[in-house]
Amino acid sequence: MNKKLSKSLSLKGKTALITGSSQGIGEGIALAFAEYGADIILHYREDQDQVANVLEEIGEFGVKSSVIRADFSKTGSVASLEKQLNKKVKPDILVINASLQIAKPWEQITQRDFDIQMNVNVKSTMLLIQRFSPSMIQKGWGRIITIGSVQQVKPHPAMLVYAASKAAVLNMVRNLAMQLADKGVTVNNLAPGVIDTPRIREPLPEVDERIMKRQETPLGGVGEPLDCAAMAVLLASDAGKFITGQNIFVDGGMSL
Repeated sequence: MNKKLSKSLSLKGKTALITGSSQGIGEGIALAFAEYGADIILHYREDQDQVANVLEEIGEFGVKSSVIRADFSKTGSVASLEKQLNKKVKPDILVINASLQIAKPWEQITQRDFDIQMNVNVKSTMLLIQRFSPSMIQKGWGRIITIGSVQQVKPHPAMLVYAASKAAVLNMVRNLAMQLADKGVTVNNLAPGVIDTPRIREPLPEVDERIMKRQETPLGGVGEPLDCAAMAVLLASDAGKFITGQNIFVDGGMSL
């Protein structure tokens, strides 16, 4: 590898907070960041054993690591998360990966279904950025990466609210990217397609087979968390310093 490029991809000396990092895409990103030298703050909601396993794996890279817990469906969760951090620790990189999806035919969606998905997926995104971007601005360097979904442009028929919430986050990313660009902080959205995580194994309501065929991946098969992690490393590093306000699909062509 070109030495200059290799150096620009390094995350050594940076601290990354990755929400929803006890499994799946969040876990993959956390491990990749650790491999490239970043100190890692893991976040989980309830799967304590899983996050402990990820913490152990991160230890093999010789970087600093810690774990915090928060349920973003609860009021005050973002403030609670911040209180758990060492006051001296100010994340340079924020990856907002934690999200909630409730799969139902649209006619059966309740007000609670709507509210909880919007609170976890949209409201907490804004609150997290409000909490952690000031220190990035002060340092003149920061990376904010939201994890969206191909459903922003190709909604799943059983996830009307989830798809809408991810589209809302993308709009937020573009808005904030304009406002933070001259402050050394980039803001981007990484939009996965079908990635092999525990979430895709969850049962879904029956939907029209013709609609489901539109969800197939042109490249065939499904992606892996590593596919998303590789792009996240680029966006989080100095190699990605000229990329902001972008929606980047990692979806095997599913958005086409």
